[in-house]
Amino acid sequence: MKLTFSLPDNGVLDADIDNLVIAGWAGRDMAAIEHHIEELEALGISRPSAVPLFYRVAANQLTQQPELQVLGQDSSGEVETFVFNAGGELYVSIASDHTDRKLEAHSVAFSKQACIKPVATGAWKLSDVLEYWDELVIRSWIEENGSSVLYQEGPLSSLRTPGDLIARFTDGSATLPEGCGMTCGTVGAIGGIRAATSFTMELFDPRRQRSLRHTYVTQSLPVMA
Repeated sequence: MKLTFSLPDNGVLDADIDNLVIAGWAGRDMAAIEHHIEELEALGISRPSAVPLFYRVAANQLTQQPELQVLGQDSSGEVETFVFNAGGELYVSIASDHTDRKLEAHSVAFSKQACIKPVATGAWKLSDVLEYWDELVIRSWIEENGSSVLYQEGPLSSLRTPGDLIARFTDGSATLPEGCGMTCGTVGAIGGIRAATSFTMELFDPRRQRSLRHTYVTQSLPVMA
């Protein structure tokens, strides 16, 4: 899947992503992981077999389009950092692990495959922020009753580092294979997991006072019996 990113130096990066990995249950704090598991259990979703757990998803599910279609009204987004290898360099952007929650109760793997994975159009070199990675913050907002509502917020210190996740996924390598992208975990939903037609996500860099942001809206298609 060809993605195009704008860089801080006004350059443009074209990346061909042909392998997509969703790192689930990627928190450092087991209490926070347990909280997220309980959120999903409340929706009838079974506990994972291991933590972290790496789900493989078709790369053609990645999109940078702002307007998307989903089946039914049971899917919702989750903001995650998105680390990928392009031209031998690791970059970071943000993505939404948009997931069908009703299907997730039957199979987490199939629910992740069933939904598109929106990706922002901006990226940074991972090496530029790696020294202070834990200070970065991910956030998301949803639209409810005509207002923008904070849906997720947390520092990356609550999640495993990209280096840790990459090493676990690759059996010890320090980098992802060329053309591979990985989402690196999320933080809990404020007020519980719920669907919304508008989702805005952000990765905030407090040292440089800059952000990567992306908004997408979804149109629900009818589910026919």
